[in-house]
Amino acid sequence: MAISGDDRYAPPAGESGSGKLWNLCRMPFRQAAGAPAPASSSSSSGIHHSAGRYGHEAPAAGDGSAPGAPVGISTVAKALLPARRRLRLDPSNKLYFPYEPGKQVKSAIRIKNTSKSHVAFKFQTTAPKSCFMRPPGAILAPGETIIATVFKFVEHPENNENVLQKCKVKFKILSLKVQGPMEYAPELFDEQKDQAVVEKILRVIFLDVQNPGPQLEKLNTQLAEAEAALEARKKPPEENGPKIVGEGLVIDEWKERRERYLAQQQVEVVDSV
Repeated sequence: MAISGDDRYAPPAGESGSGKLWNLCRMPFRQAAGAPAPASSSSSSGIHHSAGRYGHEAPAAGDGSAPGAPVGISTVAKALLPARRRLRLDPSNKLYFPYEPGKQVKSAIRIKNTSKSHVAFKFQTTAPKSCFMRPPGAILAPGETIIATVFKFVEHPENNENVLQKCKVKFKILSLKVQGPMEYAPELFDEQKDQAVVEKILRVIFLDVQNPGPQLEKLNTQLAEAEAALEARKKPPEENGPKIVGEGLVIDEWKERRERYLAQQQVEVVDSV
């Protein structure tokens, strides 16, 4: 015969006196007020396992650091993603030189600051004895463009090697974000090495002057623009306003003309006498 859950704990018939005692035994154990509850090993181990599963635990008492704290997303992104370029180069990864053995030849590269802050750039080369740059470095305002000229001495080939296809000389352009306009100094990159970024490593490509092509024409155009910009920088700035002489005396153009006219009249009178 099946026995229900309540009938299992019911006292036998005729034992009404012992029924009260039986009901007292069925009551749940009540802990005395104020007594500390013992820690359950199974529940604590379950909590520890749950915390370990998500990769971090609560720090121990008195410990201010959390050794298992997850690494920030920004830190991981900075380590994995490449540094953002601040300069745009033209040509982008090569320097073209006319191949003339025994002569010093020139190349040109257009550098533009595409960032929203002032940027300093600097040239480096694997052949400092035979190459130099003009300018070797500068500071560009946001959106500013400059055409740098690179000089290189071309040596005669050895063992009839094809220098047009193979050249080991390379150039490197570094960039550095600076705070506002300032005077360029190479020490900027020494003081902030961690902030400097390698923009590009440029390979040297020689062009055959006997068979001119589009690259040689583009190079000649850039060299002409670089020379014109250099001459413009050498000229003193023009004064468009009124001339200031002595201690702030403004000479009007009409007054200057009148003085020249009177002087000319005096000379004519003296000549006639």
